[in-house]
Amino acid sequence: MLTTYEVRWFYSGNIPENLEFWFKQNCLLSPTKLPEKREDVYLYTPECDYLGIKLRQGGLEVKWRYPAKTLVNSGSLIEGNVEKWKKWRCSDFSGESFSSEQIGDNPVWVKVNKVRYLQLYTVVCKSPKAVLTDIDIDNGCSLELTNVEINGNKWWSVGLEAFGEDCNLKDNLYATAAFVFNNYDSFPLQVTNSYSYPSWLKLAVS
Repeated sequence: MLTTYEVRWFYSGNIPENLEFWFKQNCLLSPTKLPEKREDVYLYTPECDYLGIKLRQGGLEVKWRYPAKTLVNSGSLIEGNVEKWKKWRCSDFSGESFSSEQIGDNPVWVKVNKVRYLQLYTVVCKSPKAVLTDIDIDNGCSLELTNVEINGNKWWSVGLEAFGEDCNLKDNLYATAAFVFNNYDSFPLQVTNSYSYPSWLKLAVS
């Protein structure tokens, strides 16, 4: 079981060129690093925005959101909803379970294709530092920029997800947000477009 603090923004269309340039030049340790491509399959639960269930890379992930929300701000261009989540992951290495083929065309499951750039930060004493994505760290936060496609429609997303010791989780997220958005002057990320994947699915599918 994993506890995280997260903030995300979603917009329809393609990633703005100036935002993608900012991310690659100012956030990625290796600007030429290729993004991760994958397909996640979500259980569509439009009336339960506190619950997220999906198939991902041979496993089943379940997320449950805590009721309280807070705001993160950075300058005049950044404002988002910060949410606390619990996450469970089940794997079946035999390959007999958690297969998208088993779902078929069942309409309660929705396929989401993602092309994701990700940079990981370690956070020590509220001071973030970019590190390689395969490093083991105790307290940190990931920053991602993702192209998302659902039912043939294109979206994009920016997100931060903090992890680590429970007493440091919120500080990990706020410190990383302040660090990465320092002197940010690209596309405005507004609170009206800040929500979780379950809330976004309700908007994108309807």
